[in-house]
Amino acid sequence: MELKEKAKVVITVASLVAVTILFVTEYRRRRQRRKQTSSLSSCYLHSELKPQFGFKRVLADNSYSEFKHLKLVDASSSSLEKPSNGHPYETEITVLLENPQIEFGFLRGECSLEMSDSYVWVETESQLKELAEILAKEQVFAVDTEQHSLRSFLGFTALIQISTHEEDFLVDTIALHDVMSILRPVFSDPNICKVFHGADNDVIWLQRDFHIYVVNMFDTAKACEVLSKPQRSLAYLLETVCGVATNKLLQREDWRQRPLSEEMVRYARTDAHYLLYIADSLTTELKQLATDSSSPDDRFHFLLEASRRSNMTCLQLYTKETEDFPGSAASSSIIYRHLNGHGDKSNISLNAEELVRKLCAWRDLMGRIHDESTRYVLSDQAIVGLSCKQPTTTEEIYDTIAHIDLATESSPSLSSSVQSPYPVICSHLDDIYKMILDKLAKLDDLLPVVLKKCLGTNGTCPISVFNYSLLVNFKTKLSSHSAPKQNGHKNFKQQFTRKASRELFVKKFSCKAPVYHNCRIYANDGRLLCYCDKRKLEWYLNRGLAKLVEENPPAIMLLFEPKGRPEDEGNDFYIQTKRNICVGCGEGKHYLRYRIIPSCYRVHFPEHLKSHRSHDIVLLCVDCHEVAHAAAERYKKQIATEFGIPLFVRRVLDSKEAQGTSSLVEDESTGDSEDAGVSPLHLRSAAMALLRHGNRMPSSRREELLQTVKMYYGGRDLSEEDLEKALLIGLSPHERRKLERKKGVSFKHSAEVAGMDKQEDENNDGEALADFEKIMTVERSTVVDDSGDGTSEGDGAKELNDTQCNGNTLHQQNSKLSLLGHGPHGKQIVEYLLREHGEDGVRDFCQRWRKVFVDAVHPRHLPGGWNVSHSGRRDFGEFSVYNPTKRLSTE
Repeated sequence: MELKEKAKVVITVASLVAVTILFVTEYRRRRQRRKQTSSLSSCYLHSELKPQFGFKRVLADNSYSEFKHLKLVDASSSSLEKPSNGHPYETEITVLLENPQIEFGFLRGECSLEMSDSYVWVETESQLKELAEILAKEQVFAVDTEQHSLRSFLGFTALIQISTHEEDFLVDTIALHDVMSILRPVFSDPNICKVFHGADNDVIWLQRDFHIYVVNMFDTAKACEVLSKPQRSLAYLLETVCGVATNKLLQREDWRQRPLSEEMVRYARTDAHYLLYIADSLTTELKQLATDSSSPDDRFHFLLEASRRSNMTCLQLYTKETEDFPGSAASSSIIYRHLNGHGDKSNISLNAEELVRKLCAWRDLMGRIHDESTRYVLSDQAIVGLSCKQPTTTEEIYDTIAHIDLATESSPSLSSSVQSPYPVICSHLDDIYKMILDKLAKLDDLLPVVLKKCLGTNGTCPISVFNYSLLVNFKTKLSSHSAPKQNGHKNFKQQFTRKASRELFVKKFSCKAPVYHNCRIYANDGRLLCYCDKRKLEWYLNRGLAKLVEENPPAIMLLFEPKGRPEDEGNDFYIQTKRNICVGCGEGKHYLRYRIIPSCYRVHFPEHLKSHRSHDIVLLCVDCHEVAHAAAERYKKQIATEFGIPLFVRRVLDSKEAQGTSSLVEDESTGDSEDAGVSPLHLRSAAMALLRHGNRMPSSRREELLQTVKMYYGGRDLSEEDLEKALLIGLSPHERRKLERKKGVSFKHSAEVAGMDKQEDENNDGEALADFEKIMTVERSTVVDDSGDGTSEGDGAKELNDTQCNGNTLHQQNSKLSLLGHGPHGKQIVEYLLREHGEDGVRDFCQRWRKVFVDAVHPRHLPGGWNVSHSGRRDFGEFSVYNPTKRLSTE
């Protein structure tokens, strides 16, 4: 009995303790939530001191203004010719690309692979100056950086590791942020080699934070590329070359903390300490590979190639990402991925999508004001949850965000000490509450209201070097991209319709997979020939013309001597990796192929001046595509005027039925040429209407349309078969097949459609663009010479084909050119250029189009080696995919 009594007492006490704990926990949670949701007048930054707020000056603030690069004070004339925001050391880097400096060793004497415990922690200005003096005496030193991005909008460099032959230095860039320019001279000295591994990000981070530009670099990752190493990571090199294991998970640690843990210090030192030894080992392999080469002239080729690729990285320039409207890219991505994930948009209200846009814009602005990453402010999953559930109280908003972040485990690992929702949300819950209840202004007016509340005269948030500029240029940013305010409801509807159409077009026509695979083709002596896609690699492998030398990413080595080498063209474009982003603005979420030289001209170029050469095919986002296409259409007008060749064929005649009329078409002096024939568009429209509705339309209208068709057939009586043939006039084979599939059109008599040539025309991208132009209501230029004579007083094509003068033509039934587009115009332009100026005329013509593209788009992300003056010449080897002889034999 006593045992039972004791058990009851224990159970009772345990129950009371459990209930008490639950009660206290719930009480504290509610108290904390009331405290967080009620204290909206104060920002958490008043009590939390972020390390970067000690910076007195930042080069890349959180405003919408573009980043300004260093401008060197130079009285020479050459400096005046550089772009206003170009690379300040472009001349020095170009010299290194042409004459690499590699006649030195990365090591001096014996080198021990054991890393001692001694290192120098640099945290004062005097120590930094001493370091600069030490480095100025070196021929080479190794560099690595550690970044922090979670608690910063743009991110910043938290630590720089520098290693010489004798010592390791860890530079506290948080303490020394404002004086880091002390190291600029040694980093830009072309006589000192800086060794990095995978420096693509390090280069632009140093520019962004300190205006430090790297000149003369050896990148061990680029050396791995040249050597075709199975892996290129630093961890792989440390293990295989030095026998050292490293924990790369430490890269994600919070490098702002001071002091650093012993484990973090060792990791940071390891990344730079062994780089000189690794670089020396790799250069030995490169020289040995060159020595084994069949040609003695190529002895240093592989080392030169690694050096050249390394220094190409130095030419990169940091740019801020830009958007049409704050948060627009994120909102479009969220709506596409989450709300339209199943392809069913019927259950998604307009209000929910508009709230997503508001929350993304608000999140973007909050990140800029508080210098926090957007993922730290509010997760994508939380935005979706708030937009769909639309909680009605601040407590429900708080709980919704907390539960979603907990369920999806989206909370960043670095913030494990801070429970979700994060401080930004807790300090500004009222903003989200008002957005959900639609009490805040519409999207265009939302951000100025929030900005004034946070940073205004009585603002709740502290002003810092990161957000001060927002007050200066925020109004300019919005005024240049917002919708007009007059007739607000209509304009908002038009704006939303345009956004929806844009998203639809992106979803339908943008590339569904990466365009550039960056596969490599090597010559049989190991020299890199080009980067290409997987299909081209498979072509060589399937025919036994190459062997696979690397699988990820794929690389092959040719088993025969290729006809040409990259240096034969004097251009490095084809031996550069290419990024799958818009070359204009850097957009990476969607992109389309864009032909810089329009297809209506390029299709008629000689084979060796086109043959799938990718130099003039670039990737553009929808917005940059619009700009480039509009500029191209305007320039086509100028071309048409300059050469006296109209863009469109204005009239067509049936050559069999109108022999007596054809003389009028050929004779420019009669003045009657404009009365002969009929517009191909009017002819098709009339034939279509007669076939579909001829028996039901008023007799007067039917007679009017019949007269239009008769003008093509020379005035004779028409049969139904004639109408069917008229419907096909001027169409390319592709357009004819497309018409055949269209509803409401049937061909009872004409067998011509079924027997059409199955070859697709080359201008598929143009059709997609035409659809887009209709959706986006972009002004499309139409060029018709209304003067009646079709001639130009300038230097033009004065000797035209006599069946195509004045934009008129005797229709050729088997033509593969569409008369409804610019095909005939392009063909005549190219024929004239080849006849009068030869291939040099075509090359000059291409350069003109590249200049039009550059002037219109101002591309900041073109691949290395892209050049307006690119020659485009190509010779074909015996086994080339594009050898004209092989093409003819396969056809």
